Amino acid sequence: MNKSPLTERAAWTMVGLCTLAYICSFIDRYVLGILVQPIKTEFGLTDTQMGLLLGPAFAIFYATMGLPMGWITDRVRRTWMLGIATAFWSLATGAMGFVTGFGSLFASRMAVGIGEAALSPGALSMIADSFPRKKRGAPIAVYSTALTIGAGLASLLGASILAYAKQANDLYFFGMGPLSPWRFTFLVVSVPGFIIAPLFFLLREPPRGLHDVEGEKPIRGLGDGLTWVKERFSTYLGLVSLVCVMTILAYGQGGWNASLFERNWGWAPERFATVNGLINLLIGPFAVLAAGRWADAWSKRLPDAPLRILLIGALVMIPCASAFPLMPTAALGFVFLALANIGIAIVSAVGVLAVLEITPGSVRGQVVALYYMAISLSGLFLGPPVVGWLSDHVFGPGQLKWAMATLPLLFGALPLLLASRTRALYLQALARQK
Repeated sequence: MNKSPLTERAAWTMVGLCTLAYICSFIDRYVLGILVQPIKTEFGLTDTQMGLLLGPAFAIFYATMGLPMGWITDRVRRTWMLGIATAFWSLATGAMGFVTGFGSLFASRMAVGIGEAALSPGALSMIADSFPRKKRGAPIAVYSTALTIGAGLASLLGASILAYAKQANDLYFFGMGPLSPWRFTFLVVSVPGFIIAPLFFLLREPPRGLHDVEGEKPIRGLGDGLTWVKERFSTYLGLVSLVCVMTILAYGQGGWNASLFERNWGWAPERFATVNGLINLLIGPFAVLAAGRWADAWSKRLPDAPLRILLIGALVMIPCASAFPLMPTAALGFVFLALANIGIAIVSAVGVLAVLEITPGSVRGQVVALYYMAISLSGLFLGPPVVGWLSDHVFGPGQLKWAMATLPLLFGALPLLLASRTRALYLQALARQK
């Protein structure tokens, strides 16, 4: 392999393609939330069952495959791995247009998770090998814009396709059909991934370890990443728990927002999806990019800059996420939802950057995989299912707003109370890295 570093242009091209793939992955996983009501109606499912589809069905393999994918990332040609993974999850997304019930929906959703599990370990490992430590904030922020761009595009595409589908007499996809609007939607959103996947095979693989700390002890075994984290468990736990709150809210509330606006304020899913998509696209990427630039600027004088910015984002995110479902009008609901999404964008942008700052390159793929395993398991297992269970068994389906308002306080209070201890441990870990 060529050991010379990537040119700046090649490095940013790689970041751009990884970001496009990440956007596609978020569209594929988020679009289900727009389609909750028609799927429930066709198959007669409960809120609890839809919560399982929105969360655990995806998380089972997305999270548990993360560590082996991280181990593979540390050993194989990452560009090829990402091309294969992108094609696989796109195929699984399209398969959701042909399901026959809850079981096949669950299985297809799991397959999407398997493919997407490879993306972030590979992408972030390549980014870390392509940019020096003090210049990683911007490229990681660009990559992290996929969360808000993907969620926004999922809303807009879902709204547009549903609106078109409701007006069409018969829907066919490359000769397949006739299809119901929600099935047609899954097939359409699967297409971009098949276009992006081959482009990964044209990228040059970044040489490993160019920007690692000199003299760093090599760690190569599958269990060594776990050992590294275990020996610093309290540090990683405090840091990652803050990011887990973000994913719990992003998945837990994001998957139910269309249903909330329909039940609470009488908005059709496509109307909510259009407004929500525009708001996400207008403010989300800006917030993520600003957080990345902010982190790079503060890192010149503050060793724990990513963690500080993460805490600021959490302090915006948690109260606003609790408030928006209880607003008296949809307009006020959107105001507080937008503020909550700004906090979510900030946390998503700097969370993995904070992890990379205290993680050596030899286990970077494994630790990033563990990071995404932790935040994904938390977000998907504790987000949508808890909202669905609270709606069915505590507050009642007619009071979905109370289930959603409870979620941020239920999971966000303790990590914020322990924030000072988390910062002290993080500073100690940074000192040991020097």
